[in-house]
Amino acid sequence: MPNIYNPDFDEQRDTVDGFHAQRARLGYQLGTERLGLSLWSVPAGQAAYPYHFHLTEEEVLVLLEGDLALRTSTGWERVRRGDVVRFPVGEDGAHQLVNDGAIDARFLAISTHGQPDVVLYPDESKIGPAERNPDGTGLKLYFKLEDAVPYDEGIARPEVGDVDPA
Repeated sequence: MPNIYNPDFDEQRDTVDGFHAQRARLGYQLGTERLGLSLWSVPAGQAAYPYHFHLTEEEVLVLLEGDLALRTSTGWERVRRGDVVRFPVGEDGAHQLVNDGAIDARFLAISTHGQPDVVLYPDESKIGPAERNPDGTGLKLYFKLEDAVPYDEGIARPEVGDVDPA
């Protein structure tokens, strides 16, 4: 049984300078199918993740410890211990969390889950389609938006072979 005071941080995010965080995917650990629940720990001076928004996933954040700078589509604001914030589906739900304080911050992230999602990263001009399987597996890819092609690029008229009469 997961415990928020003694978490199993099963996802490390520390490959890019300035983006260091630990994530305990509590929903995956419980085997939830339609509800995502994660406990995040973000050290002082670090960002949890890039600025982004989801096309199918709604999120709620509950700040348990520390203070965070929150970037949304309307600018920066302060999130304080105990605050609860909603990130709706789409561009209005764009967000990024930065721990600009002196102590580590911890928050719970609750999200709709169970269906594929598409995440857009405006700063990097990237898009990421992803499956959201209960065990954390599945398709997860990232593409630069500049690599987009028209719908009909590469489409060729099919050659119909022998077809059994029906």
